[in-house]
Amino acid sequence: MGDALKDRSPLRIGVVGAGQISGAYLRTFATLPNVSVTAVADLDGARAAAVAATVPGARATVPEKLYTAEDVDLVLNLTVPAAHAEVAQAAIAAGRHVYGEKPLAATTEEARGVLAAADAAGVRVGCAPDTVLGTGVQSARAVLDADEIGTPVAATAFMVAPGHELWHPAPEFYYRPGGGPLFDMGPYYLTALVTLVGPVRRVVGMASTSRDVRTIGSGPRAGTEFPVEVATHVTGVLEHESGVLSTLVMSFDVWAGTLPRIEVYGTEGSLSVPDPNGFDGAVRVFRAQAGHWEDVPVRGGYAGAERGYGIADLARGLATNTPHRANGQLAYHVLEIMESLLLASERGQAVTVASHCERPAAVPVHARPETE
Repeated sequence: MGDALKDRSPLRIGVVGAGQISGAYLRTFATLPNVSVTAVADLDGARAAAVAATVPGARATVPEKLYTAEDVDLVLNLTVPAAHAEVAQAAIAAGRHVYGEKPLAATTEEARGVLAAADAAGVRVGCAPDTVLGTGVQSARAVLDADEIGTPVAATAFMVAPGHELWHPAPEFYYRPGGGPLFDMGPYYLTALVTLVGPVRRVVGMASTSRDVRTIGSGPRAGTEFPVEVATHVTGVLEHESGVLSTLVMSFDVWAGTLPRIEVYGTEGSLSVPDPNGFDGAVRVFRAQAGHWEDVPVRGGYAGAERGYGIADLARGLATNTPHRANGQLAYHVLEIMESLLLASERGQAVTVASHCERPAAVPVHARPETE
């Protein structure tokens, strides 16, 4: 079915998983002419019905029927991380393209199975985050691609917070395997680093868990204690294939910080990149000859992008027979980097990242996914 879908527009989407994040995707799809939602499924039928009722023309169903529905070209997988591979495999077995929330799967072993199945079936795999397609990271990339700070030699990426239990009413899953600051927030930062300075070939890392128990701080279960099963502070150094050395800190153990989100340092200047958890933001460049920081105007990226633009970009790729940017190979590479950081911490030595991905094509300035 994969080849037959290339020329069909708009791309018809079946959503599996009607949780809170589905609303963000559905709001975006309503603004994009090259995608449409036809079906919504969830293990909770009432929740699927409630979400489907917000989308004109969409119906509620169950996952098993959604995968094989004639009016579904792509399955949007918004289930919990532990179910990502299972849902993706079911969609692929039915000949449907699949796009999922991060991570691609709970482990690289599961993720390899997903990519192999998709390749055999001739369908595409996409995966969040798609925030790197916005004007923030893409404008920063344009600066690098124009050699405006010379040859990049190093980068830094920092995400520090005191922990999601302070605001989330049911935060336990953030502290179970597949969670923690690295797997929760790391995909945004690592996908941005790969987009900016290329894939990674080796890592070293250290990790720690400051507390064995945390306490829910809000909602009806406030005061409830729960166990911590993952590292809550991870730091590492990434050696990119380009030779760039990136320093990474992901933490749920820091009350406040003033460190920049991402910076890239070159032989002729420095580049400040906005929060990769968003699509836009201020980009600043320091050129050695000028001797001061300057704001960078928008020079690339989908303007006004929100969650779901990665799927619209996948639809563009199908229509034009070109690669889509938020692809499975990139997501797999990021997943392996994260696994390798934890493995390096356990072993106390550097770990080679076996996978390779192509640096996705830049998004031109003023581009729209339906017309690019």
